[in-house]
Amino acid sequence: MLRLEIRKGKVLAPPLKKLSFPILSPSEEGFDSKNIYNAALIKERNTVVMLYRAESQDDDITGRIGLALSKDGVEFLRHPEPIIEPEHDYEKKGVEDPRIVKVGDTYYLTYTGYDGKVAKLCLATSKNLVSWKKHGPVFDEFPQTNNWTKSGAILPMKMPNGEFKREYIMYFGDSNIWLAHSKDLIHWEYMEEPVLRPRKEYFDNILVEPGPPAIMTDYGIVLIYNSAGMHGGVKKYKAGIAVFDREDPTKLVARSEKPILEPTYEWEINGWVDNVVFIEGLVEHEGRIYLYYGGADRYIGLAYWE
Repeated sequence: MLRLEIRKGKVLAPPLKKLSFPILSPSEEGFDSKNIYNAALIKERNTVVMLYRAESQDDDITGRIGLALSKDGVEFLRHPEPIIEPEHDYEKKGVEDPRIVKVGDTYYLTYTGYDGKVAKLCLATSKNLVSWKKHGPVFDEFPQTNNWTKSGAILPMKMPNGEFKREYIMYFGDSNIWLAHSKDLIHWEYMEEPVLRPRKEYFDNILVEPGPPAIMTDYGIVLIYNSAGMHGGVKKYKAGIAVFDREDPTKLVARSEKPILEPTYEWEINGWVDNVVFIEGLVEHEGRIYLYYGGADRYIGLAYWE
């Protein structure tokens, strides 16, 4: 169980521990031979299931989705072929950055479809984690960002009260963070104003972007988020926590003043994109909360709370 302290609008979390080495690195050949990063995680029985973004040395596709399985959450066995690949015009250059939830007996995967010019938040569903039905871009238009949308973090339960009672919510966006709501997890409507913005004097002064799926807790709706900021003339990606009201998911209750995760190891500092840690997956496993993140857009790393 995630243990936080909320004090005068600030979120205080226990220090994260992280492994000093990547748990997954690019393969010698194949669809994940260039970069492997930004993974979605879900637990099925005693197996930790990972869906990760992969890029190949053999082409310029910006993402395919691979599958890997683990019993301990650390050592993963990869499926030899991608399970989701570009098929349609809106995703012809890449399927990227998945996040996953399960509601009932259905898995819902948000991902980015990239056509070479515009990135759009897309949705797919599955009953078995291998065969996926694509539902296309979540929003036909999003004028706030000239239709550029990414990073959908769904709360996998209906809101119990408030304006969105008996609806699902999702936080999304990769500049500011907006809120969307849905009755069926397929068709979504967005709120026009952001619910979380960058802050000039903090670690998240350039952009904010949702991390793993949102979590309903006694504190409120917890959203671990990724951010970028300028630090000493260097752009760095770091992660924080935002907590929203249990009944009003647009109302920010508290927020990290300091990052919970930042680049420190060489493989997080130097890679395809330097100075990046980017969380997209979270599972509770064997008494720990595991956070899976991309390191420098080339590797997958693991941090955890005990």
